[in-house]
Amino acid sequence: MSLASKLPWTHRFAGGYPGLSSQPLPTDADAIDYLTRMATADGAGVEVGVATAVDAFFRDAKQSGVFSALKACCILAGARTLAGALVPVVGEAPTNVANGFVSGDYSRTAGLAGDGTSYLDSRRASNADGLNDQHIAVNISAPATLATAMYIGADGGSSANVEIYKSSSDLVFRSRAGSTATAAGSGSQTGFLALSRSDSAAFSYRFAGGDYEAEITSIADSAETLFVLSRNRLGVASFTADGTVSFYSIGTGIGSAGLAALDTAVTNLINRLKFAILVGENPSGLDPDAIDYIVRGYEAGGSLE
Repeated sequence: MSLASKLPWTHRFAGGYPGLSSQPLPTDADAIDYLTRMATADGAGVEVGVATAVDAFFRDAKQSGVFSALKACCILAGARTLAGALVPVVGEAPTNVANGFVSGDYSRTAGLAGDGTSYLDSRRASNADGLNDQHIAVNISAPATLATAMYIGADGGSSANVEIYKSSSDLVFRSRAGSTATAAGSGSQTGFLALSRSDSAAFSYRFAGGDYEAEITSIADSAETLFVLSRNRLGVASFTADGTVSFYSIGTGIGSAGLAALDTAVTNLINRLKFAILVGENPSGLDPDAIDYIVRGYEAGGSLE
């Protein structure tokens, strides 16, 4: 394993020792700003490998055109501490309600583990974006086991909810409407889950790498803030989840193409973070499929040694 990739990205020799070796460092200005804020919260900069994984996410999201749609977003993995994980990529920092989550609930590779009681208030109102111009997304590392568990949601009391949740053995998506789109038998699904509404007649949703459309008309939006690992129903948490989430975003509509692009950026981000932390090497420049393969090997108990 390379010692250089484990150095804090702020270390004077993080880019390599003169005359011996070199390695890529973060270059995106917004990524550097985020990493700097995270370092303040963590008390130290993350390793170079983690930093370049974050830098690649910013680059990928910008190149695909979806970054500007992110209005409230957190990468809930990679940081050294829970405090660092709650530093926002963009938007307001989420509220750890009543300090429900503690350090033991946080994993650098898996994210934030819900317990059926604790949740985050994103501080982003559901109606902050236009009625027909919104997306929400979460990346799930471990599925909820509770019968009904909200991964992200807000409800103004009129059934015009915005939410993604697990109900029994199904996944359910709702976008500013009374009716829902149900993915039967997908309740144990992990990975990227998201929806986007860009017009009044229908919304797009995504899970398991597939794109779907629900022809459900929007009827209203809510002033409630969206909760993560729970649902905000008129200011009260309901159906709080026990799954594990490693990323969330809330913002303007991005359509099915945007959901696919964000899925790719987030999936590659989490795999690169895992590679940097589990393997101890810098993922910069490596093929995403190779990283995925190696990470799965490490998670199964293998190694490159």
